[in-house]
Amino acid sequence: MNPASVAAVTVWALLGLATAAPAQEAAPPTRGFIEITVLFPAGSSADVTARLLADGMSRRLGTRVIVINRPGGGGAVGYRYVAGQKPDGHSLVWNSNSISTTHHMGLLQLDYESFEPVAQVLVETPVVAVRGDAKWRTLGELVADGKARPEGITVGNSGVGSHTHITSVALFRAAGAHVVDVPFGAAEVITSLLGGQVDAVVQLPAALSEHVKSGQVRLLAAMSQSRDPAFPDVPTARELGLDVSLEAWRGIAAPKGTPQAVIESYEAAIKDTVASPEFMQACGRLGVRPAFLPADAFGRLIAKEDVELAQLMEIIGLRK
Repeated sequence: MNPASVAAVTVWALLGLATAAPAQEAAPPTRGFIEITVLFPAGSSADVTARLLADGMSRRLGTRVIVINRPGGGGAVGYRYVAGQKPDGHSLVWNSNSISTTHHMGLLQLDYESFEPVAQVLVETPVVAVRGDAKWRTLGELVADGKARPEGITVGNSGVGSHTHITSVALFRAAGAHVVDVPFGAAEVITSLLGGQVDAVVQLPAALSEHVKSGQVRLLAAMSQSRDPAFPDVPTARELGLDVSLEAWRGIAAPKGTPQAVIESYEAAIKDTVASPEFMQACGRLGVRPAFLPADAFGRLIAKEDVELAQLMEIIGLRK
């Protein structure tokens, strides 16, 4: 979907006009619509999960919440767009760890401090996957082949600077296997694996779930601290002797300066959505985990992980 620009109607026009009344904070938008920018293409894990959230928020806020895909630069295109919008509650971003990875790779001058955290929504576990008919049955077999044939195995990811790119580099560096990283647009990763353009992918599960169920794709390992309940039969990299755990969070952020009343309203709508049976069931089908955090806790998590990701990227040679 091409980037869209739409006129937003704000509700702040009358603020401060009363001469005797005390100043009041702005209320959340009640006219027009709210736009969530997704940093990756339609059909990607980010896109699928954002649409689940937008639907729930729409019902709870009584305002249309739409998803617009603005891919490019590992998320940099979308982040720049949202950071440049008026902080009036109409523009949000479906952000992730990519706010740190794109910044520290030099793809984005902005960093997480250019946004107001609203709420964490869910967590996804990156996985290593191959085609269902591939010769590798385990991650150990794939790594052994990679060591025996340096640069003989191709591994797809969702683009330079993406979380799956960082995870892939960290995993195969830790394993001592020299593979060829192949960045794609997020929507192209799975089709490239199924079409045989790459041997394996490091990807997030929402984009893989249907292919795993059909047997077209086999999961070899998950990059989490413990086995993910969504795929309990898939071992973690740590179980296989590789100390790599890089779960991906997703949440909502707004341009810096968005009024606190707006943030609180959206936070409440997100909390209710994430707790709803329909959202939890949909996440279960996609292989992602609901993981609500309020704005303050979400902000602390982002700041903490920004430091940790910068250190990791320095170690594996991807920090600019």
